[in-house]
Amino acid sequence: MSTTTTAAGRATLARTVTDVLQPRNALLAGMLGIGLAAAGDWTGLLWGFLGALCAGLIPAGYIEWERGRGTWGDRHVVDRTKRAPIFFVILGSIGAGSLVMVLGNAPGGILVAMLALWVMTIGLLAVNTVWKISVDSAVASAVVALLAVVHSPWWLAACALTVAVCWSRVVLGYHTVAQTVAGAALGAATTVAYAFG
Repeated sequence: MSTTTTAAGRATLARTVTDVLQPRNALLAGMLGIGLAAAGDWTGLLWGFLGALCAGLIPAGYIEWERGRGTWGDRHVVDRTKRAPIFFVILGSIGAGSLVMVLGNAPGGILVAMLALWVMTIGLLAVNTVWKISVDSAVASAVVALLAVVHSPWWLAACALTVAVCWSRVVLGYHTVAQTVAGAALGAATTVAYAFG
């Protein structure tokens, strides 16, 4: 097997990993799990879906809308100087979702998870003003860390998925190792915000 074939195979695998585990998908699965744990019954799935909608699906929709307008080439928005609007959309969307949760008497656990993600987004925005940081790695790490807190420490085994996301971002040339590690560390820190919520 030639080096070119091996490199192409790695790139294909990395593309699959980064597409399957992208933030909107990770947040959809994670927030459903967090909502279920927070409510203790099926109603938690509804709150979890609201969380996923506001934290992941609406921002992903915004990115796709901007792509359609020609603002960005793809969902990765590799130029960090063009990322600020995305962070503001995320902050506004999470804030609106959190307000609905407060008004709807959502279980405290899902609301605190939303606020933890809001704090993480502020951190990502702040870092992004001076240095490119991996949002995909941050979200993957945050979802695993939050699931470990609300469900079971056994969820920490899913850190392998965070490592896979970091690896894929580096292989595809979107980030350096340092940028993915910083993103993953910031994501894991959401558990601190959660613990004090």
